[in-house]
Amino acid sequence: MSRTKPTSPPAAAAPPPSASGAPAPATAATAATTRADANRRRILDVAFTELTRDPDASMDQIARAAGVVRRTVYGHFPSREALVGAILDEAVAAVTAAHSAAYASTEDPPRAVAAAMLGVWHVTDRYRLLLSLAQRAVAMEGIRERLAPVHARGIEMLQRGLDEGKFTSALPAPALVYVLENIMFGLMEAVNEGVLEPEEGGRSAAITFLCAAGMPPPEATALVAEVVAARNA
Repeated sequence: MSRTKPTSPPAAAAPPPSASGAPAPATAATAATTRADANRRRILDVAFTELTRDPDASMDQIARAAGVVRRTVYGHFPSREALVGAILDEAVAAVTAAHSAAYASTEDPPRAVAAAMLGVWHVTDRYRLLLSLAQRAVAMEGIRERLAPVHARGIEMLQRGLDEGKFTSALPAPALVYVLENIMFGLMEAVNEGVLEPEEGGRSAAITFLCAAGMPPPEATALVAEVVAARNA
């Protein structure tokens, strides 16, 4: 029995041009939205570069560097704090993705925490100057609010480590996670101040936290070396 080949549905007709030959309203609106999105993306990219170079860069400087007028920058970001916050949101999204990927890679709590700290450092090293700026512009409460899902997953993993005897600490997991987070923020400041090399930050953060969570230093150092080797393989 022969089969009839299914036919594709007919393509929707393109909207007719106006009598003047100008694009139809829907097409014009789409083009305007695309331009606005492109402008916003360019402003964010340029602001990241300018604020990394000069944390005190003004909105005027950022507008000139982006090749737009000041009104365009303020049309997307009503204040400098809003602009910094938007860059911080992108950093938080990248941190969340790195953190989730590390936790999904292993069931062993110490290895998962080490992998997460190394992965997150790889992301935050790019943003560390702006994170220091954000602590002033957004306030630490704003940063912690953005990182709430990462914070919650960290508590769960640390609790597992405590329950399994992989970690030993006088602190409960909800307090221990603050130790982990502040080691990261503290070492970012150490790199900013020039007392620690950036490439040593992630490794140092992971070893420092594992030791704080009760692992003997040789064991913590060996575990982090294994995780680093696996990342570089």
